[in-house]
Amino acid sequence: MIYKFVGGGEVPVPLDMALVRSVLEPHDVGDPQFTEGENGALAFWIRASDGSEAEIFADEHCLAVERPHAGAVFGIVAELTSRLGAVVLDPSTAEVVCRAEEYAHLPAGMRDDAIVIEMTGEALQAALTGPRRP
Repeated sequence: MIYKFVGGGEVPVPLDMALVRSVLEPHDVGDPQFTEGENGALAFWIRASDGSEAEIFADEHCLAVERPHAGAVFGIVAELTSRLGAVVLDPSTAEVVCRAEEYAHLPAGMRDDAIVIEMTGEALQAALTGPRRP
C-alpha cells in the first residue's frame, strides 16, 4: 500500500493521479478501457523489462500493489513512490518503508517501525521481502 503523509498528519493526503498515470501507463499491459473506473479509480497491470509484473489499483488516497513479482517491477513501484513523495506500508507487518525525505512527514506513531531506505527497486524489494527485524 502506498500513501502520502504531510507534516506528521494522521490522515493520508490525496495523490497526484496525473503523476500516477504518467509513471504507470508506459508499463501498462492491461486493457486500456479498464484503466479508469466509473468512480475515477485507476487500475494498471504493469510489466517491467525483465517480465516481472504487478497489478496496481489507485484511488485518491492510496495505491494498492498486488502480486508483485520479484524483479524490476519493484523499480517501477520505487520510482512512483519517490516521485509522489509517498511511503510504502506493508499490510502484512504494518512496517513503513520510506526515504529519509518522507520520514519526517510520517505520523509519530509510524516513525518507530519505519525502515528508511534509498528508494530503489532493489532496496524496496529487500525491505519488503527480506528477513524481518526482531
